[in-house]
Formats: sequence, C-alpha cells, structure tokens
Amino acid sequence: MAAKHISWAEPFKIKMVEPLFMTTRAHREKALEAAGSNTFLLRSEDVYIDLLTDSGTSAMSDRQWAGLMLGDEAYAGSRNFYHLEEAIHRYYGYKHVIPTHQGRGAENLISKILIKPGDVVPGNMYFTTTKLHQELAGGMFTDIIVDEAHDPNSGFTFKGNVDLSKLQGVINTYGAERIPYVSIATTVNMAGGQPISLANLQALREFTSKHGIRIIHDMTRVAENAYMIQQLEEGQGNKSIAAIVKEICSLTDGATMSAKKDALVNIGGFLATNEWDVFEEARNLVVIYEGLHTYGGLAGRDMEAMAIGIEESVQDAHIRARVGQVFYLGHKLLDMGIPIVKPVGTHGVFLDAKAFLPHLRQTAFPAQALAAELYIDSGVRAMERGIVSAGRDQKTGEHCFPELELVRLTIPRRVYTQAHMDVVAESVQRVFEQRHSVTGLRMTYEPKYLRFFQARFEKLPAA
Repeated sequence: MAAKHISWAEPFKIKMVEPLFMTTRAHREKALEAAGSNTFLLRSEDVYIDLLTDSGTSAMSDRQWAGLMLGDEAYAGSRNFYHLEEAIHRYYGYKHVIPTHQGRGAENLISKILIKPGDVVPGNMYFTTTKLHQELAGGMFTDIIVDEAHDPNSGFTFKGNVDLSKLQGVINTYGAERIPYVSIATTVNMAGGQPISLANLQALREFTSKHGIRIIHDMTRVAENAYMIQQLEEGQGNKSIAAIVKEICSLTDGATMSAKKDALVNIGGFLATNEWDVFEEARNLVVIYEGLHTYGGLAGRDMEAMAIGIEESVQDAHIRARVGQVFYLGHKLLDMGIPIVKPVGTHGVFLDAKAFLPHLRQTAFPAQALAAELYIDSGVRAMERGIVSAGRDQKTGEHCFPELELVRLTIPRRVYTQAHMDVVAESVQRVFEQRHSVTGLRMTYEPKYLRFFQARFEKLPAA
C-alpha cells in the first residue's frame, strides 16, 4: 500500500512584510549593463526576487528581534557574549569560542594560526574565501571529495563525502606533518549544497586520528547537513536534528562559522576550538583583526540574536520547512526538464550551465551569462558558481576550469513563499526555451582577489 502524502506548511506566521516591485525589461537591461553583467553589482532596489545568497539574508524571528533590544553594548565582557558562548557549548559542544564579524574573519584567524608556508590543506571541495585565506597563509588547498561530487547528474546521496584513498595519496605525497588540518564543510556549497554522511565523517575521524591530523569544520550549514543525515542515512532517522548536529561537531577539533546562514542572523560568526593553544593564539589575533575576544567585531545585540538563532536553527520543524522549500523549487525544475545538480541540495538549486548552454565554451563564462539572462527575464537575481568563482591558478595565472559550471538559486531562510518559487521556476523555463539565443561574455575588469564579487563583463556578439 502506497504511503499517504501529508502536506506540510511553514512553522511560522508572517507579521511584517517588505514590499517587492517588478521593474520593466528595459529597466533591467539598463541596470545589468551598468553592473557589467555581474549580479553582485546590481542594486537591490532593481531586484524582484533576490536569490543571490542565503548569507545574512534570512528573516529573523520575533525572539531574535526582541533579543536586539537586550544588547549589552559594553566594550568588554558583554553579557550577550556569555549567552552566545553558552549556546555554542550547548548545541555544538566546542570548548572555546571567539566571535568574529562573519565567517571569513574566523577563516583568517584559523589560517594564520595553523598554516605554515608550504603546507597542504585537503578538503571536501574548495570554497572561495576559505581557499583564499589558506593560500594567503602560504598553504595550498587540494580536493579530496568523492568523484561523484564533480558530476551534476550523479544521484549519489552524500556527494560531500571524503574519498579516504585520495587523502592517503596526499599523505603519501606530502607527508602528514605538512597537513595542518583537513577542511570539512557541512554542507558542500560548491558541489551544489551536498551533504557529508555521518558514517564518512566517523571514518575520517578514525583515519586522521591515526595520523595526528586535525579536522577543522566549516559548519556554516551544519543543521541542513544534519537534516539530510536524518532523512537519508541508515540508522539516523529517529535522532533529532540537535543531536545529529552535536555528534557531527564532536568528530571535529574546531570550526569556523558564518552565522549569517544556519544561525539566522544578518551579521556574525565565530571560531570555535577544543585546543587551548589554538584558542590562546586566536584571542590574541582577534584583537588585531576584529575586536576584543568578547565581541569580535560585533555589537552585543548581534551576539544575542545569534545565540537565539543557534537554538532556533536546530529545531526539526524549522529545518524541515527550510530545506523543503529548496526541494520544492528543485523538483519543480526537474519536472520541467531543466538541467540542475542532482540530488537537490539544501540551501539552493544549482542550474547546470554547461548542459543549459552547451553551445558556449567555458571561457565565455556560461554560468555568468545565464545568471544575467535570468535577471533580464524576470528580475530574479542568482549567482555564478563556475569558472569565474574558481579564479586563476596561483602558479600559472591561467583560469581554473572546474567540472561544475553552475548558477546558484539560493533560497534565504523564512523570506519567500512557494508562490515566489513558482515565479522563479517559470522564469528559468522561459530562459531555457530561448537558450540558443544566449551569447557568452567577455571579462572587461578582473580584480586581484575573489573576482566573482567585482568583475565586470560585456556581451559577446552573436555568432
């Protein structure tokens, strides 16, 4: 007998709204030209549905807004810091905490502390800011993710998994002493929001313990990863999200966190560690780069909102609805025959630009061109995750050519309705129907670092 379908709804009601306005196509064409065909350079007032990122774009709860009014803005020893510290101890289990203004502040600190020139940092696929901080500290990132992660059509359930044989190869080549830590993301953004399994993380912990290598956890979307473990991994279905999150963290030695994602705040992050020596150095460096170790560049009110957001982020009803909305859009696009990364990830739907625009070579920046066309069609802002984001090889200066050339439709938490997702899907479908008319782009300005944020482009002429 087939299981009965049970509908679900968001576990909240709306008590405040922000008006949205649809612009004309002519207005959007002018705005995109002024932005150099880079969606990061568009003004938000020119955007209808903003799917650029889920970072800092979530809607805070009434409890979080109330928490802002309880901000203790003392320079040192704010009570909000101790609330935050207690929340991190309770829900994540790490011993020592250093707040930072956002995740990349924590990445800067951990890279400076642990990486020496010539070191190698293996990880389950690179992330842009993480990799850059590792390189600026003198290290080199190397990819040890499973091969399935590079195939958008693979239905492998846990594409965030580490291939232990690849890690062994890194050790054989460079030696364990040159590996300061293994960098593990939950979930893996650049692979399409794909999770790592608990079993794989346990195997990795056992492996690294034998070689005396740390695991540093990019826990930006750990609750979303925990949801996928709960839903898909054998033996995990009866555990709460909170329990799985804490188990994930217990298998690592420290973490960087952009609280602008899972923790539901508009600004904030932290570095957490179980090692006293790392903590001691971090609280010295944070004074230089962020602020005193009891505020780390944040107002007391921001730390209070973060502490409350951490608690809300691990609630089963919340995370089910959050990932459920992503699944809704993803499966709607699959039903339309749109090429996307499969399986659908947790924080966004990733269009496969190579399959969407097969007539464009990768050096014509197909994902960047596709994001531009989507904006022109409907005012929906997405972002490129392909050759532009991959940057250049630090030795040769040539473009890096990732297997995945993607456009990320990133869903902010608690912001949009299913009707907005319908509008997005219909716009993608219209662009897909006209895909053969899409021309590529030429880069006209390239900044030195993280070029996808500020690069400018112009359209190539039609063939």
